[in-house]
Amino acid sequence: MYNPNRPPSPFPDSDIAHRALLLATVPSLDPPHFLGPIIANAATTTRDHLTIILFSRLFNDPSPSSTTTFRGVSRTDRFDDVLRLLTYVYVQATSVAQSLDKVLMEIDVVLRGIDADVPCNLGKGVDVVFRVAGDSIAVPLPASISSLRQTFLQAADHDSLDAPPSSSSPVSPSALNAALRKPPRLPVVALGGTFDHLHAGHKILLSMGAWIAAEKIIVGVTGAYLSSTTALYTDGDILLADDVLLQKKSNKHLLQALPERITSVRAFLELFRPGIEYDIVPIQDVYGPTGWDPNVQSLVVSWESVGGADAVATHRRAKGLPPLQTFIIDVISPHSTRLDHDDMELLRRTKMSSTFIREWLADREAEKEKSERERAKEREAGLERAQMEADAEMLNGAE
Repeated sequence: MYNPNRPPSPFPDSDIAHRALLLATVPSLDPPHFLGPIIANAATTTRDHLTIILFSRLFNDPSPSSTTTFRGVSRTDRFDDVLRLLTYVYVQATSVAQSLDKVLMEIDVVLRGIDADVPCNLGKGVDVVFRVAGDSIAVPLPASISSLRQTFLQAADHDSLDAPPSSSSPVSPSALNAALRKPPRLPVVALGGTFDHLHAGHKILLSMGAWIAAEKIIVGVTGAYLSSTTALYTDGDILLADDVLLQKKSNKHLLQALPERITSVRAFLELFRPGIEYDIVPIQDVYGPTGWDPNVQSLVVSWESVGGADAVATHRRAKGLPPLQTFIIDVISPHSTRLDHDDMELLRRTKMSSTFIREWLADREAEKEKSERERAKEREAGLERAQMEADAEMLNGAE
């Protein structure tokens, strides 16, 4: 797949792309270290929104009914491997963006098999497409993407582009037999969160839920509507309730409204995993639909939320509901793909979080207010000086 004759064509340092795509083929489920400098380059150059699309036959449809010549890996069996891959890419891009104070820059990572067409709308509003020099993506790109400005960048390790698909960790015979008994996907998967100012940690959680879901993903978003109807959106007045799950949030005034958070979650899921059902609902407790819906097979949580998963398991057992298979996401920071989940205080202080984003926004809000006060003082001082000068001139004239 790698063509050494394709020369790199760096994006000029003086140019800034508001929206950009980065397209690359990955040969295995190992973290793509060879893409590190390319991801850094793209994140440095992009101002507002960077979408990274990784192609691999390993991401093909894994279902037995699939007509593709190469069936993709089992979503459930290779959950941890894909999690490490996604986390690596998100951390590489986010660490660069945050180091440049681009905290609100949108970064999306999408996994695509080579057994389906690339959506035409991915090129909408894009200024530049970053590619790996010599990487011939094995699926045709629509004209909406191929007609855009293309910039080819050098990978860190050429040889890794030709590496055959490999397992990220040895598989024992017993583990292999267990994997063969597991379905490659689970029909209905649930997860939950605040999803305020949707960031990389949220997107990894949503991605992994969608990765293992065959039919539907249920997303509980903390918050509640006060309305005379049960609809999420009506023409009438809808208020965001001050519910208990949001009471202790810092800089609460900067929390996005519930409809905005739900819209962001839906837009990301439609990008990452089109074609399945999205049930995105407000929740006011740790259970949400998992507290009563028997047609849920799996729950995806972070290590920080394992206590909530235990509470859900206890609740379902008491209600006579089927148990859930739990998948756990490592909590990440902008500079580390994994944090020690035994140190909960460290997680609260250093994880990639909405709290950090709201603090960043609050700091800038305070700086803006301070600057406006200083300008107002300067204007007032200027007016006083002008008045004093005018008074002095009048006195001189009177003399």
